[in-house]
Amino acid sequence: MIEINSTMINPILILSLTFLILTVGISAIEDDVKCLEGVKNSLNDPQGKLTSWTFTNISVEYICKQLVGVSCWNEKESRIISLQLPSMGLTGQLPDSLQFCSSLQNLDLSGNDLSGPIPSRICNWLPYLTTLDLSSNTFSSSIPPEIANCRFVNNLILGNNRLTGRIPYGLGQLDRIRKFSVVNNKLSGSIPSDISSFPADDFAGNNDLCGKPLSRKCGKLSSKNLAIIIAAGVLGAVGSLLLALLLWRWCLLPSLKKKKDSSKLESSWVKKLKVHKLEQVSLFQKPLVKIRLNDLMAATSNFDSKNIIMTTKTGVTFKAVLHDGSALAIKRLSSCKHSEKMFGQEMNNLGQLRHPNLVPLLGFCIVEDERLLVYKHMPNASLFEALHGTRTATTNAGPLDWQSRLRIAIGTSRGLAWLHHGCKPPYIHQYISSSVILIDDDFESRITDFGLARLVGSDYSNRQNMDLGEFGYVAPEYASTMVSTKKGDVYAFGVVLVELVTCQKSLEVVNGGGEDGFKGSLVDWINQLIVSERIKEGIDKSIVGRGNDDEILQVIKIGRRCLVNEPKDRPSMVSVYQSLKTIGIKHGFSQQFDDEFPIGEEDDQE
Repeated sequence: MIEINSTMINPILILSLTFLILTVGISAIEDDVKCLEGVKNSLNDPQGKLTSWTFTNISVEYICKQLVGVSCWNEKESRIISLQLPSMGLTGQLPDSLQFCSSLQNLDLSGNDLSGPIPSRICNWLPYLTTLDLSSNTFSSSIPPEIANCRFVNNLILGNNRLTGRIPYGLGQLDRIRKFSVVNNKLSGSIPSDISSFPADDFAGNNDLCGKPLSRKCGKLSSKNLAIIIAAGVLGAVGSLLLALLLWRWCLLPSLKKKKDSSKLESSWVKKLKVHKLEQVSLFQKPLVKIRLNDLMAATSNFDSKNIIMTTKTGVTFKAVLHDGSALAIKRLSSCKHSEKMFGQEMNNLGQLRHPNLVPLLGFCIVEDERLLVYKHMPNASLFEALHGTRTATTNAGPLDWQSRLRIAIGTSRGLAWLHHGCKPPYIHQYISSSVILIDDDFESRITDFGLARLVGSDYSNRQNMDLGEFGYVAPEYASTMVSTKKGDVYAFGVVLVELVTCQKSLEVVNGGGEDGFKGSLVDWINQLIVSERIKEGIDKSIVGRGNDDEILQVIKIGRRCLVNEPKDRPSMVSVYQSLKTIGIKHGFSQQFDDEFPIGEEDDQE
């Protein structure tokens, strides 16, 4: 038998991991350079806007700072996050080299003279797109139905082109979409009901489009058909009546059939659930009445998209109102590669976690490869919705005041510190963002999606694509290490603190319409303000100058400590919680949970 000296294991392991990280990092840089080279070589540039794009130097400093229109994840990682080339006079077709910019989130090619079809595989190439702006070009052909695979898209702007055909019905499944425009194209047919809530101006200039929100109703008789009816009337009352009947069948029945067909447009996973509707839902506390899958389907109107209350990387959450009027939140897990037995064991572990700042997991249901999680419903909006106005969430005094924001920050840090230091083994959240911080009846913050990182997106391919958190909250070291850590959660919470103070989104900074409009992430923006000693300009106008400015600046300072580049220099969540709790003492915020739910000793080791 060959014996291996144990003292050799650690150096070998370290060298192997170092080699892997370097290999992945170099591969990522090469892919992004290949993407940009393909864009430059494929597009005609009569105005010479891209002449500065040379690739003899592929350092982060050069690629991310010197190439016009190119923005990267952060100052240390060259993965391209944004490509903005508007109004540059570019011509040609969208190149397939875009597939090498796999981390791209923002693609703006508006105001050029690009032509040809929109590639049907664009969402496979760029799976993390949040903004796609191809407006004011000459793109033709139809909108590819596969564009519905861009599941993270917030802004889809295709106006002022030459697009034809129908608007794909699948666009209604884009749960995150906030801005949509197909104005001034040559589209036809009825507007899918799922996107009819957008303003009529977003569909204007398409003469053959019909249905809400446009005033043109679908199924209206044309002047030609009216002429036929009049001619038929001359031939005789009987012939006229028969022809009118035929026309009625011809014009009205198709629209009725469309309505009938649209009512049948159910996702395949919902149809799968119907087959197992008598399946019992596993609950951690024995209920007075057993709940079956059929009850959940009835309570969500068969998981109708109108009942979606939250979409995160871990899945889509629906509001379910039971027969007795009580409400639950049902999350459809986006993916899970664990067996039923392992999944059930993990659910039982998560079901035992109870803390005042966590959303309670009440139960779960397994149907073939579908995984449904049952949570307590939080009646108020998420912190993201409360801050950015996508849903009304107010205190008795109106929108979120400073005391409410501080209370939310303290509660969230307490819950996260308990997950890190009060649980054995500790739980790394991995998906911390303002979207997973919910607000309960008492306006206390509660964290959801905890423990799901062990179930969702844990395979190596997802880690290669940096699927280690919500966009805008991912720690910079994740791009190279591909390993989630407690200090990564601390970084994400630092972004939340800055978001609370500035009321700005993590990836979309609205700089008050100033002449020096800022394009970049919230972290980059706040760092710039601090360096230029203009930090007060970044504070939300609704809370600044109301006697709390010193506290606000203290919270920004804590957030900055969380956002340092080196993980070892970030504080632990215990330290963050203690610092925030000290600020909140004068407001009388309750500390009663500390004894009942001890956090444990501070431990900076990962």
